[in-house]
Amino acid sequence: MPQSRMQLVVTGDDFGYCARRNQGLVECFLSGGITTVSLLVNGSAAPQAAELAKRHNIPIGLHANLSEGVPVCSGLQLSSLVDHRGLFHGKMGFRRCLERGQLCLTQVEMELRAQVRRFIELTGQHPQHMDGHQHVHVLPGVRGVFAQVLSDLSIPFTRVPVEAGLHSCPWIPPPLRSFYSQVERDALDSIPVFTKYSLRWPDAYLGLSTMGQNMSVSSLQRALSHALSAQSPAGPPLSAELMVHPGYPSLPGEGGCGEGPDDFSRSAERQHELTVLTDPGLDALLQREGVQRCSFRDLRS
Repeated sequence: MPQSRMQLVVTGDDFGYCARRNQGLVECFLSGGITTVSLLVNGSAAPQAAELAKRHNIPIGLHANLSEGVPVCSGLQLSSLVDHRGLFHGKMGFRRCLERGQLCLTQVEMELRAQVRRFIELTGQHPQHMDGHQHVHVLPGVRGVFAQVLSDLSIPFTRVPVEAGLHSCPWIPPPLRSFYSQVERDALDSIPVFTKYSLRWPDAYLGLSTMGQNMSVSSLQRALSHALSAQSPAGPPLSAELMVHPGYPSLPGEGGCGEGPDDFSRSAERQHELTVLTDPGLDALLQREGVQRCSFRDLRS
């Protein structure tokens, strides 16, 4: 086996979304496909997910959610964070409200702290890492509140979604490419804020170019090659996080965070990711490239 070139945290997002998502993520962890999970504490199957994490000793962090479903904080059912139905504004709706100055950042902080408390109630531990569902944690204004909460609660690791080689992916449709480009700009602007609060994140990030149907052993090899190209030959192994969403398709009306499962969750793309992540060909690729899968706690040294 070649010398280790990369420590790769493979994070399965949306743990707790539904029972079928939980099942797929646990299977993927037990087979070695993922190394950690991010929990949606307002997910309909969050209690089951927390119990499964305990049973199988799965490293677990918090997938902070400000955009889908219902708030965890009991005082925010009528607030700037929700619409007339009492639901978060959605991935793009949250961004529009933020741009218009319609969101109260004090309420954002209240909800983030409530989600950490709920995480501790469910799991019996502090999050090993904390990132944002649909990348809301890197948005202007939100990023500062988010960093303050992580600093106050001694949560060391977060996510900075800037992926090398993303702009040379012709298979990503223009609307999604535009969204990813904005996520990248917001993430780059978050780095000074996260640095100010002494937060940590891996050296490289992967996962936007390999989501859903775009995931394959060859697309993962491409993403890894782009990340490894920045490594110094004489330097220590690069650290990286690969964001993934394996599972089984949600059944209609089952799951979600308070308003049922979305289209991506009901599609076969989740199961496709599960198949790729447990493909022996991926293990062979990682061995050839000198990539060792690990969890965030292994990056503490």
